[in-house]
Amino acid sequence: MRKNIVAGNWKMNTTVSEGVELAKEVNAALKAAKANCDVVICVPFTHLCPVAAAIDATVLGLGAENCADHKSGAYTGEVSAAMVASTGANYVILGHSERRQYYGETSETLREKVALALENNLKPIFCIGEVLEERENGTFNEVVRCQVEEGLFNLSAEDFGKIVLAYEPVWAIGTGKTATAEQAEDMHAFIRGVIAEKYGKEIADNTSILYGGSCKPSNAAELFAKPNVDGGLIGGAALKCADFMGIVSAF
Repeated sequence: MRKNIVAGNWKMNTTVSEGVELAKEVNAALKAAKANCDVVICVPFTHLCPVAAAIDATVLGLGAENCADHKSGAYTGEVSAAMVASTGANYVILGHSERRQYYGETSETLREKVALALENNLKPIFCIGEVLEERENGTFNEVVRCQVEEGLFNLSAEDFGKIVLAYEPVWAIGTGKTATAEQAEDMHAFIRGVIAEKYGKEIADNTSILYGGSCKPSNAAELFAKPNVDGGLIGGAALKCADFMGIVSAF
């Protein structure tokens, strides 16, 4: 059975000390609440080691927000998958719309990142999704299919089974707009169908697909009630423990 997952993406927010305090707060809240889903926080590189030391890994998973597409070498400013894994992290977000938009990440680059993440026993949270123009002109299914196929379909069935997908309607990130629960369900079901075409129904049914577009405590329960929505990749609401736990409690 696929897992329900709520993953926080802190993006470029919090100092190290602020991040450690937030992580401790979430960790304590989870211990008290006993969540009905897996919970992960994906934090800036600078925070990984101190946050890993501050949380209980049996209660709260830890991930990075990115990793490099090279193993090692003369790549000033980059952080490799091996470096991420050495901090105690067990997840990594790859292909986030902000990385694709602002830093020109391509499917070719992402294939390298995914391979290196898997090689280092990191679980990729692989992001896919369309921009507003693609939603409005009706090409959104085609766009998302291409992102899945070009970024991941080089993997063996065994390796694909280690991937978590996150559908981000890019037009609903930080804009105040939210896809309706029905729009989210339709896209998640479509993605699952694309996976089934390549890897078969069993692997498709076991793949967790998270929703990543302005998920909040007020709409999480409606979204998570949909049969193909297996949780959320949470941005702004992950930066306040009460809001984040409000989403976790939707399960």
